[in-house]
Amino acid sequence: MSLPSVCHWLRRSLPWLLGGVLLATSARAQPDPAQVGLWSSVLSWPISATHTSLMPDGKVFFSGEFDEGLLPPRRFDPNTGALTTYPYAGYNIFCGGHSFLSNGKLFVAGGHIDKDVGLPNASFFDFNTNTWTRVPDMNAGRWYPTATTLNNGDVVVVSGEIAGPGDINEIPQRFIAATNSWRTLTNARMNVPFYPKMFLAPNGRLFYAGQLRGSLWLDPTGNGAWSTGPLSNYGGRSYGPAVYLDGKVLIIGGSDPPTATVEEIDLNAATPTWRYVAPMSIRRRQHNAVLLPDGTVLVVGGSSGSGFDTSTSPVRYAEVYNPATNTWTSLASGTRYRGYHSTAVLLPDGRVLSAGGNKERTAELFSPPYLFKGAKPTITAAPTTALPGAIFTITTPDAANIAKVSLIRHGSTTHTFDMGQRFLTLAFTRGSGSLTVTAPPNRNVAPPGYYQLFIVNNAGVPSTGKKLRIPPP
Repeated sequence: MSLPSVCHWLRRSLPWLLGGVLLATSARAQPDPAQVGLWSSVLSWPISATHTSLMPDGKVFFSGEFDEGLLPPRRFDPNTGALTTYPYAGYNIFCGGHSFLSNGKLFVAGGHIDKDVGLPNASFFDFNTNTWTRVPDMNAGRWYPTATTLNNGDVVVVSGEIAGPGDINEIPQRFIAATNSWRTLTNARMNVPFYPKMFLAPNGRLFYAGQLRGSLWLDPTGNGAWSTGPLSNYGGRSYGPAVYLDGKVLIIGGSDPPTATVEEIDLNAATPTWRYVAPMSIRRRQHNAVLLPDGTVLVVGGSSGSGFDTSTSPVRYAEVYNPATNTWTSLASGTRYRGYHSTAVLLPDGRVLSAGGNKERTAELFSPPYLFKGAKPTITAAPTTALPGAIFTITTPDAANIAKVSLIRHGSTTHTFDMGQRFLTLAFTRGSGSLTVTAPPNRNVAPPGYYQLFIVNNAGVPSTGKKLRIPPP
């Protein structure tokens, strides 16, 4: 080939050759989603998702921060990406507490007048009729309260500021769902920091897991009564999440400066005590923790820097804790900083919605590694209601390969704490094309309301969650 011909060939071929090299290099550099998961592109939303709940119909309810609480909440459809508008509550629900009633209605207690100044208002939202219903006001305002659903479907509301910094509403109240009325727990006066991490325990009492080092028990019967629980090991864990798995509570990071330490307590034990488990790979504060169908705990967002909400020290990569092996695995990184006012919830298809943040009107969807490890198992039939202790059948062509059946209560999260979610492992036996499953033994273990029912195969891949309701007594 002559020199001019060679030059001509190089001019035409070099861009293609270089492009191929770059493409190959890029392909090699891309992390394997089966190992680290995959984040979606950033979704732009009209308000921040400061309060986020997965409704029983599979849609996501979210409302915003500060004066955005005077705007109508939004509905996000995870299947289509569509955003629509829910009705306005009639007052600013920002900084309220929320959990689900046994009928799937979202109960909201408290709200926002100004910083540290709370509303006494309470309402519930019916996703079937798209209507709000006001109930009688509480004893006083509550800004940053926690709402916890009890074993009969009532809700206990604890803490929240009334009219200024440190002006805590010290008297818990029990919302009587059957009569839309309140019982004030006059014997349970206690100054508990706002948005306390509260869980219904297997013994029927409420367990306070933090943010203080000292844990507490609250008896919600009669006029109420507090009793002391064990001390955690690390100390205070402000703006660190806590989660409930099969009667065990994990407290994860938090504090200022942040810590990477994690502690666990088994509420089923005769004498529950806190113990350290494996720490995260990095210290975090203002992060969220989400229970996944395979029994692992996903942590997203937060800051590793000292200070209240240090966006200059963002932690963008997710990590997941496996309680079975007591190990953490680092996963893929999202795009935006998710700190103060961010939220995260599990979706029925196994993805996780991570959204919001201070003045952050965006969201991202995370697909955990299990969604890239093969076909999902399929539930072809399952009940929509199960009584505690009942035996029921799941029909599935994948019965022979199912390793786990799990039940996860619908999430309702704000300010690093999900007041709704809890993870329950269900006992089961395999049959030909079916699984025979035992429902949770009682309503202390599984408070009444809506759950997502999952089957998980030997590769760790979950099915799409099916709606299952535990009815009230």
